Amino acid sequence: MKSDVKIKRGRSTGKGENIRKIMKCLCSGEKKAGDNMIPALKSPSAFENSGSGHSSRTGEIINKPEIGNIEEAESSLRESGCLNYEEARALLGRYEYQKGNIEAALHVFEGIDITAITSKIMISISRRGDRLRKRSQNFTAPPMSMHAVSLLLEAILLKAKSLEGLGRFGEAAQSCKVILDILESSFPEGLPENFGADCKLQETVTKAVELLPELWKLADASQEAILSYRRALLHQWNLDAETTARIQKEFAIFLLYSGSEACPPNLRSQMDSSFVPKNNIEEAILLFMILLRKVVLKRIDWDPSILDHLSFALIISGDTRALAGQIEELPPGILHRQELHHALALCYYGAGENLTALNLLRKVLGSHEDPKSLPALLMASKICGENCDLAEEGTSIAHRALQNLDRECDQLEGVANCLLGVSLSVYSKSATADSEKFTRQSEAIEALEAARKKTRMTDSNVLYHLSLEYANERKLDSALHYAKKCLKLEGGSNIKTWLLLARILSAQKRFADSESIINAALDQTGKWDQAELLQTKAKLLIAQDEFKGAIETYSQLLAFFQVQSKSFNLGDKKLLKSSRNYAGRLQLEVWHDLALVYIRLSQWHDAEACLSKSKAISSYSASRCHITGMLYEAKGLYKEALRGFMAALEIDPIHVPSLVSSAVVIRHLGHQSHPVIRSFLMDALRLDQTNHNAWYNLGLFYKSEGTKSSLGEALECFEAATFLEESAPVEPFR
Repeated sequence: MKSDVKIKRGRSTGKGENIRKIMKCLCSGEKKAGDNMIPALKSPSAFENSGSGHSSRTGEIINKPEIGNIEEAESSLRESGCLNYEEARALLGRYEYQKGNIEAALHVFEGIDITAITSKIMISISRRGDRLRKRSQNFTAPPMSMHAVSLLLEAILLKAKSLEGLGRFGEAAQSCKVILDILESSFPEGLPENFGADCKLQETVTKAVELLPELWKLADASQEAILSYRRALLHQWNLDAETTARIQKEFAIFLLYSGSEACPPNLRSQMDSSFVPKNNIEEAILLFMILLRKVVLKRIDWDPSILDHLSFALIISGDTRALAGQIEELPPGILHRQELHHALALCYYGAGENLTALNLLRKVLGSHEDPKSLPALLMASKICGENCDLAEEGTSIAHRALQNLDRECDQLEGVANCLLGVSLSVYSKSATADSEKFTRQSEAIEALEAARKKTRMTDSNVLYHLSLEYANERKLDSALHYAKKCLKLEGGSNIKTWLLLARILSAQKRFADSESIINAALDQTGKWDQAELLQTKAKLLIAQDEFKGAIETYSQLLAFFQVQSKSFNLGDKKLLKSSRNYAGRLQLEVWHDLALVYIRLSQWHDAEACLSKSKAISSYSASRCHITGMLYEAKGLYKEALRGFMAALEIDPIHVPSLVSSAVVIRHLGHQSHPVIRSFLMDALRLDQTNHNAWYNLGLFYKSEGTKSSLGEALECFEAATFLEESAPVEPFR
């Protein structure tokens, strides 16, 4: 062989001569008699590249081959005195692969008979494992040296990578899988410690374990990828902490976003009390939590994307409280104090702990942190706007947000104005004077209109609240206009917009149109989200005196709750807590609505049965006590009815229907102009100015007084009652 390869000085002349003989044999194909050297290799490209010192692909002159190849060959020669056919191909294939000749490398690797050498490799590594475990020298020599095993397994890995480079992903995965099958069969309980540390074997194993699931993903074989990830994590491969963390992260990301549902893992060493994930999201959450725990224990470096993915997983599973716990356990310095408080506030708000979230935001907005933090200002205003007791603070915070914006961004200015409008609307309900209430309502409309202009009719939340505010003020045409715009903008994806539109139409006494809207919403909504729509549909049927249809709809709803309850019992109690509470509240309302239908039909026994079902759900309900009083009132038992209404007011002193009904029953008991009647009705109107029953009965009270001034007041009350009744929806807009 005419080669320019120069052996590094300092090596023995014998070793250098051996390498030259090997390279000569690889190129000439000669097999030296008596030495069991390698037979001829018939890869022209390989011969050309290894013999001439030139790359056939680029023409670049290779001054000398990889020193690692020579050292590998020398190691094999020291142990066995020769390279056999497969080892030579492995060495030559690696040489071609390192030069970038992937097709030539694959051609060389395909000449290796994997099936023929598998048993020898397994025997060799099994004996090596026994020697490591028992620390004894009395073992039969293995058929192959560990350097030869390492060389051949690396060849299988490089073959898989060559196939990957050529786009043959399924074949690449099958090739890579061979490595893990060999090792797992040889060591069912996992690789011994320090196994393959004295050669490249451990490096090859690590690369194969990481590569296999990626190849299955590229081959669009999701289930095989999932099984490969679990195999990588559940079997002992002697992986370092960073490698294991990378695999866990990639697996969790795949589970979370791939869209392929995995069957639950079968954990062989699982204890009875161990948590076993039931679906992709639970398994992904478990993996991300393990990674965060490793960060806390300083086993791996901090990776902010772990928290990002975990946040998404826990949010879609509805357990932001658990996310708060994970964030609180992070070591100091991982998150800035302001960022930490804001993240925790989001978590607690998602978990329904609004006051806790607000207190955290107040810390962010304190003088020692960032009093001008726009995200904190907007979120704090939103939380305050959902609570009558905090609406004044929400108004103040929204004004601060607008001041800090200073016309920098129309979209954010629109959001701030929307939050201001919502807070003012809620704040108006606590006003004692009519003028004050009117002023706040006008300011709310003004802020929402400003938000609409800033967002150019592109923010559905702004349009929804603007429609809602106009509806509450009985400006139904404007309310209908913005509700339709909002529905179109959302593409029918939001149930509350469908409901608002149907309620506005019902307030216009367009019951058939309203029912059509509900039916359209039912067609576009999943069965688990139809409860409120069905409840509204039943009330629309009642408004049209179609009691039979209403009862059938309520029966459908109750059957829905029964099926849902069974699914909750099978699910995670912690994750389904909010859904369970919502379903219980809605079920209570349905039994009460059904009881009212039976009362109107004078079916006392059926009404009592409904109230009994309601009591089994919640014995402490002002609404149930009120309907019990209505049942007695319908029977003409006014004293018993009054006791029911009083019981409701003991539970909830501001229960408006009970305030009105108490006044009505007292009048029926012969106290036409009793001051208590006026007190009850005025309290009801202070709480709800749109209650037409309260206005009507207040008119009757003034009429009973018989004075000229009281008759004038009675007329005003009757006019207000008529207007409000004509524009009353089948259920409250909000």
